[in-house]
Amino acid sequence: MKASLWRVFFYLCFLPFLYLLSRAQNDQVILPNGFAPGEEALLPSYLFQVQNRPRNAITTPPGGSLRNMAEWEEIQALLITWTAYPSILAEIVRTARQHTTVLIHCSDSNQVKNYLNNQGIPLSNVKFLEVPYNSIWIRDYGPNSVYRNDVDSLLLVDWIYNRPRPADDAMPEEDAAYFGLPLYETTAPPTDLVYTGGNWMTDGRGTGFSSRLFLEDNGPGNNFGVTVKDTQDVKQILQAFMGIQRFVHMQVLPYDGIHHIDMHMKLLDEETLLVGLYPTGISDGPQIEANLSYILDHFQTVFGTPYKIVRIPMPPSPSGNWPSGGASYRTYTNSVFVNGAIIVPSYREEYDTIAHRIYREQLPGYEIKFIDCDNSGANIISNGGAIHCITNAVGVKHPLWISHKKLEDAYEGSGPFQVNALIKHRSGIQSATVYWRTDTTQPYQSAPMTLSNPSQNIWTGYIPDQPGDTYVYYYIQAQANSGKVQRRPIVAPAGWWRFKVLKSPNTGLINECFEKGAFPNPAQNLVCIPVHAFAEMQGRLELMDLQGRLVRLIHKGSFPQGQYRYYTDVSDLVPGTYILRLLTERGEARQKLIVTKQ
Repeated sequence: MKASLWRVFFYLCFLPFLYLLSRAQNDQVILPNGFAPGEEALLPSYLFQVQNRPRNAITTPPGGSLRNMAEWEEIQALLITWTAYPSILAEIVRTARQHTTVLIHCSDSNQVKNYLNNQGIPLSNVKFLEVPYNSIWIRDYGPNSVYRNDVDSLLLVDWIYNRPRPADDAMPEEDAAYFGLPLYETTAPPTDLVYTGGNWMTDGRGTGFSSRLFLEDNGPGNNFGVTVKDTQDVKQILQAFMGIQRFVHMQVLPYDGIHHIDMHMKLLDEETLLVGLYPTGISDGPQIEANLSYILDHFQTVFGTPYKIVRIPMPPSPSGNWPSGGASYRTYTNSVFVNGAIIVPSYREEYDTIAHRIYREQLPGYEIKFIDCDNSGANIISNGGAIHCITNAVGVKHPLWISHKKLEDAYEGSGPFQVNALIKHRSGIQSATVYWRTDTTQPYQSAPMTLSNPSQNIWTGYIPDQPGDTYVYYYIQAQANSGKVQRRPIVAPAGWWRFKVLKSPNTGLINECFEKGAFPNPAQNLVCIPVHAFAEMQGRLELMDLQGRLVRLIHKGSFPQGQYRYYTDVSDLVPGTYILRLLTERGEARQKLIVTKQ
C-alpha cells in the first residue's frame, strides 16, 4: 500500500479524532504553532500511525561522517505550505523566487497560481506539489539537509513531529521523492526521536543549539510514548543521524509557550548570535540573559573564540504589553535566509526601523525583506510563529563549502593580514582567492590563496598591510575542479566582511578599548562588557564601588586582540552606582554602571 493510500486509510479509521485536522486543511481552522484544543488527546493514536504506516524512509542512521547544513549556506529550494495567511506566503514567494526555487505544498495548485497572479507575482522559479497537509508550520515538520563527508552527497533527515498532525509529519517523504533524495527518519526504537525544527539551529560545523523542550518530548512520562531518553541519548541520536558533535541546550523560557529557540535567537554565521532583548527584568528577559551567560561560560565557536552577541529588540504589543502579560511573542529573530536575501517579520515602524538597521549592519549586501506579521489581516504572530516558522529549505546537492573566521581589527604594521578558510567541494578545489579593497567605490584587488593544510582543507591568503585609520573590505572566492564558483559571504562582491587597521598603539588608546559601554545599563541581572583590544594586552577588568573598593574581579590575564565581551551577574548586588575599571599596562579606563532592583 502506498504511503498516500495509507494516509487515507488512517484518516478513515481515526476520523472522529482527526476532524480538527481535516478542517484545518480546508482552511476552515487555522492550527496554531502550539497544540490546538483537543490535540494532546490524539497523541497515542498519532504515534501508532507514525510507527506503523508504510514508508519509503530508512530508520537506521546513515553512517559515516555527516554534516548538518547551516541556514546561510546555498539552498536549491525554499519550502512553504499554502494554507492560511496567504498574503504573508505570497510576499515570501515574491522575494524568495528571485534567489532560489520556491516549492509550494498545496491542495490546488491552480488556486495558488491565481492568487499569485492577482498579486502581480511571476511564477518563474515557483513549483507546486499537491499533497495532504495539516498546517502551515513547515519549519517544524519539514526535512533537515545533511551532507555525507561535509560536501559529498545530500540526504534528508526527519524527526517525529511533536504535534499529532500525520500529514505534516509525512511531508518530508513527499519532499524526498520530489528532489530524488534518500530520507532517514528517527521513528523506530531505540532511535525514535520527537523534535521540532523551530527548536533547532546549527553552525554547519557540528554544533547544534536547542532549548530543553526535547526532554519534555522524549524524557520520562512523555506524552508521545516514545522510548524514554535523557540528554545524552538525544545527543547520540543527533550525532548518528546529523553529525552533531556539540549540543548546546538551554532552559526553556517561561512565557514562550512553544519553547522554540527561533523565537528569540538566530545564528547569523559560525560565530555570531542574534539574540532578542527585552527591557531589564521584563518577560523572558531574565531567562534569556541566563541562557546567554550559560552559552558564553561553557562554549566557544568552532574557531575557539567567544561567540559575538548582537542584540535586537523584542517589541511589545501596541498597548505596551509583553508576553508575560499575555501579549503575542513578537520577535525579529524568526527570520529566514534565502541565499542572497533574508526575510524578516515586521510589526511596527518604530521597532522595525531599529531591526532593519541591525540586520543591515550585520549582513551587508543581503536583500533584507520585511513582511508584516502583526496586522489585522495577517496576524500570524498571534498563533505563535512568524517567517522562520512557515519556511524550510533544501540544500544544494553539491555545495562548494567555505567557512571562515572573520578578521578582527589590527594595528598598522602587523600585516600582511592572514586570511584562513576551510574550502571544500566533492570534485576538489582548483583555486581560491581573497578579494579586498579599502574604498567601497573602488574595484577589488585580489590575492591568491594556497592550500596550507591539506588534511583540514584550509586555504590561506594574505591582504597587504594598510595605513592606520583604514577600513578593509574583503571576501573569499573559490572555484571547484567541476567549474562551480562560490563566494563567502554568499552576496559578495556586493557584500563583504570588514575590519579596521588602527594607528600604532599608545597609552591613550586604552579609553578607546573601553569606548563601547556596558549593557544593559541600568542593569538588574547579566551585564555585557565589550572590550576592544587593538593588540593583545595583559590586565584586569574589575567592578568597584564608589569608594574604590573591589567588588568583583571579572577577568584577569590576557585580553586578546579584537573585540570580546565579558559578563557579570549583578543580581546579588545592592542597588546603586558602581565603577567598571579596565586596568592594563597601557593605562586605565572607567565606566559607570547602575544596578537597580528587580
